[in-house]
Amino acid sequence: MHVRDQKIFVGLSGGVDSGVSAALLQKAGAKVTGVFIKGWYPPGMPCTWAQDRRDAMRVAARLGIPFLTLDASAEYKKGVIDYLLSEYAQGRTPNPDVMCNREVKFGAFYDYAKKQGADLIATGHYAQTREVDGEIQLLRGKDAGKDQSYFLWAVPKSVLSETLFPVGGLEKREVRALAERFNLPNARKKDSQGICFLGSISVEDFLKEELGSEAGIAIDTEGNEVGRHDGATLHTLGERVRLTGAPPGPWYVVQKDMRENILTVSKEPKQEETLQGIALTETNWLIDQVGGEFEAQYRYHGPIIMGNITDDTFTPAAIAEPLAPGQSLVLYRGERCFGGGIML
Repeated sequence: MHVRDQKIFVGLSGGVDSGVSAALLQKAGAKVTGVFIKGWYPPGMPCTWAQDRRDAMRVAARLGIPFLTLDASAEYKKGVIDYLLSEYAQGRTPNPDVMCNREVKFGAFYDYAKKQGADLIATGHYAQTREVDGEIQLLRGKDAGKDQSYFLWAVPKSVLSETLFPVGGLEKREVRALAERFNLPNARKKDSQGICFLGSISVEDFLKEELGSEAGIAIDTEGNEVGRHDGATLHTLGERVRLTGAPPGPWYVVQKDMRENILTVSKEPKQEETLQGIALTETNWLIDQVGGEFEAQYRYHGPIIMGNITDDTFTPAAIAEPLAPGQSLVLYRGERCFGGGIML
């Protein structure tokens, strides 16, 4: 896409990927503005947003570009945090990064940028887009280990058509090298982990703080008590769980009883039967009509399974592990992402 003299707002997180994205666009002749997006942060828990904002500001200063701060705390609290807590309280396993992208980075930030007169927005995601016969297509990032297309399935086509992913066609090592070449002050900053915007806070610690935790019993598939767990809300189907007072494992969660706070566990994470169909909700398709055979990914960096999609129901040929309701099922053919939905 031609970017010379285009007004582009780049979401500057303070990390290397977004910093290099801004530098590449500036080098290509774009009129770049850096925007730090401030989310909602849990009171009393450690977070890195102030340092991240300083790092983003230092990148903008090094590049000599305007720097703005967008307070998206209300959108983040409602669209990500409240959603996450509600889902876990119901025994489901949400994907906060998907909602963070849809509601904040490609929702609130996109709307803000357009109101400020931006032609396009850009982020440091490892994904790619291309236009074919007037249709925008979402593709996996070149670096398979960093590919983030899985988290972008819920972004509307209309927003993707006005979004750039400058590092999507690069390997992470190339991005690091470019950061050094551009002399960015955060060139050696480590990648962030954990929930989107919450930095080093783990999901488990956050849930314990917000929902509390109550120890309960764990039973095997025949109903025999085998040990105790630290709270059913903290665990997801298929997850390897640490139990107290249990025989040697490994133990995997195969069923949850939220009302009684009981986990059913097994030494085998695999399911015994082929699923007949996976119903999807909140679907977002990146083509006008979706149907037929697709590859599907049901967790980030998870295995690829084959199956057919009909009327927002995906029927897999076979699957060898429990699925976690609330997680995203994303459809692909090769490198192209066709959208997805949330598993019921």
